[in-house]
Amino acid sequence: MAKKSTTKKNKDSAILRLGIPKGSLQDATLRLFQKAGFKITLGSRAYVPSIDDPEISGLLIRSQEMARYVEDEVLDVGICGRDWVLENNAKVVEICELRYSKATNRPIRWVVAVPNDSKITSIKHLKGKRIATELVGFTQRFLKKQGIKAEVEFSWGATEVKPPVLADAIVELTETGSSLKANNLRIVDTILESVTVLVASKKAFKNTWKRQKIENIAMLLQGAIMAEDKVGLKMNVPQQKLSTVLAKLPALHAPTISALTNQEWASVEVILDEKVVRDIIPEIKRAGASGIVEYPLNKVIP
Repeated sequence: MAKKSTTKKNKDSAILRLGIPKGSLQDATLRLFQKAGFKITLGSRAYVPSIDDPEISGLLIRSQEMARYVEDEVLDVGICGRDWVLENNAKVVEICELRYSKATNRPIRWVVAVPNDSKITSIKHLKGKRIATELVGFTQRFLKKQGIKAEVEFSWGATEVKPPVLADAIVELTETGSSLKANNLRIVDTILESVTVLVASKKAFKNTWKRQKIENIAMLLQGAIMAEDKVGLKMNVPQQKLSTVLAKLPALHAPTISALTNQEWASVEVILDEKVVRDIIPEIKRAGASGIVEYPLNKVIP
């Protein structure tokens, strides 16, 4: 009986504590996990999501705090911006990049911005100025490396409206720059580019079971991201026109060619960028392909 109890206890303790970013990345992250094969639902306990994997327990945490909680081993693994890992000087293991965001898949930028009529035109002109930002620690360290002494204060929000009355300049994140332009601000320089990353605590990464679980999740998430801009294409092609059709297919890898019952025809399947499909389908149709089927993808694992 004692042996069974111990086994059950060890099994129950095999839980991976996952941090999911709350806020701007939340919806995109939940959609990404769904494509990766995980169903995550938010019930009445909004900060404790339900995950259909009994080996994972989730917690919604602001991206700004994620790396700190992972470093402190409150969480085994979490998703956040690399910028917040750097801001907190968190000693964590970066598992992989996850290039997705609320607006684009491009890196976000932390930029120095000033009013359009400001005399500040370079980083050097920030000497002795007041700078408002949420990224205080990193900004201070960045300026110190540049030999620039300036007053950097934490901004609780609405940072774009602070210049010129409450600050001479701001350090703010942007994806498209549209919000800065709308507030009559111009970018002086970029001090940091950041992407979303999956990070783990050093202790969890040393645990064989947890490390494998984390790496499995990373593989599936990266596969879901890779599939976002790609589609599958299937078609039937006469053997005599096969080389002509294949020449028009920019495949992720070599197309899959299968024999059909009718030996004069072949089945061709390929994965390609969604943006080129509208141009390729008419071309391959005219080249001899028929029965063309386009289908979405959930994951692409190289």
